[in-house]
Amino acid sequence: MEKQMKAAVYEEFGGVDKIQIRSIAIPELKEGEVLVRLKAAGVNPVDAGVREGYLKDYLPYTFPIIPGWDMAGTVEDRGFSARRFAVGDEVYAYARRPMVQYGTFAEYIVIPESYLAHKPETLSFEEAAGIPLVGLTAYQSMFDAGKLQAGQTVLILGASGGVGSLGIQLAKAKGAQVIGVASAKNHDFMKQLGADFTIDYRQGDIGAAAKALVPDGVDLVFDCASGETLQQSLSALKPGGKLVSILHHGDGLDPAIDFQYVFVEPNSTQLDHLRELADNGQLKVHVSQTYSLDQTVDAFNQIQTKHTTGKIVIVP
Repeated sequence: MEKQMKAAVYEEFGGVDKIQIRSIAIPELKEGEVLVRLKAAGVNPVDAGVREGYLKDYLPYTFPIIPGWDMAGTVEDRGFSARRFAVGDEVYAYARRPMVQYGTFAEYIVIPESYLAHKPETLSFEEAAGIPLVGLTAYQSMFDAGKLQAGQTVLILGASGGVGSLGIQLAKAKGAQVIGVASAKNHDFMKQLGADFTIDYRQGDIGAAAKALVPDGVDLVFDCASGETLQQSLSALKPGGKLVSILHHGDGLDPAIDFQYVFVEPNSTQLDHLRELADNGQLKVHVSQTYSLDQTVDAFNQIQTKHTTGKIVIVP
């Protein structure tokens, strides 16, 4: 008889009313895969976008879908040839598979061991589950795409959110100077994370404010906000500087701008690096609220306000 697990699922795209909490079969372990008992699952804006069908033309999917791509938990079982981790090991991962189907808002997940990294020892499961998607997004955006180096300056738009708050810390760990853009109420939070300067997007032109701080312009604009915030920031980009966005696809931008859109991919080697930074005290995760699996709808409602400070996490 198939083993069952409790999970949040939806059978069609749409609003939070499509979410059901029910018992479903745990997928069968295949070669190279591990069964992880989920202790925590990070909640991200993209989870709501996927549920509403915004990415259905880009990502193949099979219903019913369990939402969620962020996870931390313990290894419970291993398939053939999956020997990198022992049963009982504490792990974390960005669990997006090529097919959108089995996510992390559940009691268990079966996942290729190649996705997994050891969980940071100094962080709780809730904190660790808040890292993978936002940490890898910031890492791949600023370092792989943006080539940010020590001594350079990065302007982070939406710097108090999940991706931005990790971006501040990663840039500082690299030795870069950080200007964080967010509303005034989040300026102390950004400074605690290491931002050298803060700009309130509601108080005048962002580009002019950034140029007042760095007259020669910034080396990298890392866009986690888009909209008018992005348009204003372009004047702060130095000649030869780079614009990287996780929201904007480049439509309507001046073709002379060195631009790249980033959609994060799983990378366990980079998760190992993030673990080292966390265990060295250079990476902190602010978990503002936790929800039970039964409160998945409440978690979605919160993330869709687009005003979540730090991370929210589901604890199955």
